[in-house]
Amino acid sequence: MNSESDQCAAHGTPQQILLVTGLLGAGKTTVLRELEDLGWEMIDNFPIRLLDRLIDNTTPRDNDIRGPIAIGFDSRTRGFNPQSVIRQAKEMTERDDIELTTLFLDCSSKELERRYNETRRRHPLASDMPASTGIRAERELLEPLRRWADMLIETTDLSANDLRKLAREKFASASDQAMTVSVSSFGFSRGMPPVADLVFDMRFLDNPHWVDELRPLTGIDEAVGDHIRKDPAFAEAFERICGLLQMLLPRYHSQGKSYVHIAFGCTGGRHRSVFTAEQVATVLRDSGFSPTLLHRNLDSRAADLLEGGAGQ
Repeated sequence: MNSESDQCAAHGTPQQILLVTGLLGAGKTTVLRELEDLGWEMIDNFPIRLLDRLIDNTTPRDNDIRGPIAIGFDSRTRGFNPQSVIRQAKEMTERDDIELTTLFLDCSSKELERRYNETRRRHPLASDMPASTGIRAERELLEPLRRWADMLIETTDLSANDLRKLAREKFASASDQAMTVSVSSFGFSRGMPPVADLVFDMRFLDNPHWVDELRPLTGIDEAVGDHIRKDPAFAEAFERICGLLQMLLPRYHSQGKSYVHIAFGCTGGRHRSVFTAEQVATVLRDSGFSPTLLHRNLDSRAADLLEGGAGQ
């Protein structure tokens, strides 16, 4: 082992490298794009004969820790030879500064023919012959690599979305898999939030602004919260909103959504929206989420004018 490998092994930071290959049309591009979204450095159609040179230039040195790399190649790649790829990969797996894995994407010939016919693309190995001819030739060419690969994903019955979801499950770290949830309050009088996935209008609740002793307070104050809870509509509405969010958030996560912004609005953004956002954030924390909380207009000036002018 060379000195560079010794350093990397000592620091316990081997470079994670994933070789992604398979039959043309089986979903390599879909997997690579998903990996890129997960934070992997992605290189597609890489001249595989230069793999040694690439890896020697990307392995981490001392404190220079780099993220994982996904390298895509297939039968169209210049210099592609399955036996040569296997030989190179075997040599690299013996290095302590590299953690190398090979993923092979397979698909039934019938489904590949359907995909080629649907897209009207010509199979690169078929020349002027039907796509089935090229698929057979490619399958025979890639068989040694298919048998040798560490991981095999059969995509015949998978939609593009199914394949992306499977890639996330297999290759996302715990931090990548976590969904960022934001809960905010705002005042409609100062405009809608520019980016919000779910917006709840709380102006149907009785407005504490019209109670003199509550006007200078905010939804964080206990007296304002007690006033809002006394509104006959609050309990049922709050229960339904929380139930909806507890149903939707896991669904968003399963679809690969990384960020969800839930916004609650009232007229001035100081009472009803603030109180509801605070209460919802508490429920979400108790449900296993870690929401961040933001009150956009809590400290805004001229709240009296906005509330009074709106009448709600």
